[in-house]
Amino acid sequence: MRVLHTSDWHLGRLFHGAPLLSEQECALARVVAIAGDADVDAVVVAGDLYDRAIPPADAVDLLAEALRELRGLGVPVVAITGNHDSPNRVGALDPLLRAGGVTLRGRLDVDAPVVVPATDGGSDLVIHPVPYQEPLAAPLVERTGERARRPTQHEVLARALDATRAEVAGRGDVRSVVVAHAFVAGAAPSDSERELSVGGVDRVPTSAFDGFTYAALGHLHRPQEVGPRAAYSGSLLPYSFSETARASVRVVELAPDGSVEAEVVELGCERTVATLEGRLDSLLADPAHRAAEQAWVRVRLHDEVLPRHAMERLRDRFPHTLVLEHVRPATASTAADPRRRSTPVTDLDLAHAFVAERFGRPVDATEDTLLRAAFDAVTAAGREDELRVAATVATADRGHDEHGQHDDGSSARDGAVA
Repeated sequence: MRVLHTSDWHLGRLFHGAPLLSEQECALARVVAIAGDADVDAVVVAGDLYDRAIPPADAVDLLAEALRELRGLGVPVVAITGNHDSPNRVGALDPLLRAGGVTLRGRLDVDAPVVVPATDGGSDLVIHPVPYQEPLAAPLVERTGERARRPTQHEVLARALDATRAEVAGRGDVRSVVVAHAFVAGAAPSDSERELSVGGVDRVPTSAFDGFTYAALGHLHRPQEVGPRAAYSGSLLPYSFSETARASVRVVELAPDGSVEAEVVELGCERTVATLEGRLDSLLADPAHRAAEQAWVRVRLHDEVLPRHAMERLRDRFPHTLVLEHVRPATASTAADPRRRSTPVTDLDLAHAFVAERFGRPVDATEDTLLRAAFDAVTAAGREDELRVAATVATADRGHDEHGQHDDGSSARDGAVA
């Protein structure tokens, strides 16, 4: 029997401010086409249907249309919520939709798997949707003599999987697929996944999925296997500049003898991503970057000073440039730091140190001449100001003596009063 495994659609997501809905629509159309061409017996979506708990209306419409088209193939569709989804909003209609062959599971219901009758003479296929297990929503862990604490991600998922395994074991000879959303230890993450815990302490071992014929996983956006019977299909599109692998789905063959084989099928709808580094003039002229002209581009400029209108100039060649970073040159050696000298430090010394730190090299002769001229001009202007102030004060003093002071220091008004 064949199962199409996809995950991490993130409908409604923006890529550094750029809308992705049209690309997501194209990718979902490809998912439907691949499922039809492969003549699959079921489609599973391993979480993160939306990019946020309250998705935009057009993302909701797109999900509804995709599920309608997948169900139009005449096969069951089984989807779970991920850590980006709202289990209540996504799963609210699950009991109603289930009767029509679509499962949108937001809460764990071990006693309600999706059973697909065998079409190849082997045992039936049982699909268990295990939505993302939120530790904050789970009961506290209480132990004798210890203070109650929050369970870990591993603990809440392990509890759900243990119950699921028991349900499968009670069915006897079946082929089982568990659909889950988790971070499996040893798998390679990308920049766009949201951490499930601080420090990665809640990563789940591969052994947590032992006992199932196949584990269809979601959360990590890189397509990858994490064991002979567990894999991530990868995201619908690249959602960060670290996601350079082509977006794909997995068509998984579950043979009557229990063996598992998978084919990775690329979707081909995404705009690729590229990170370019170097000086602006070089990037604009280098023919080696021709492939990036149609990609989402992040640029890291290594010019000493950020060139004027850098983004506009980049977009003339790379119209889909989204991120511009100015990478500062390597910091000058601390041996040249004037603060470490025992001799007096002048303003010119500090200016030299600032330029060296900013550009990552010592001040050259031209810059030294300009800095000296600037400090000389400031010093000369300061002296002129001092002379001007002194002259003003002296003039004021003379005027005061001429109009109100006697030789003995008493004023004319004092004498009149006397």
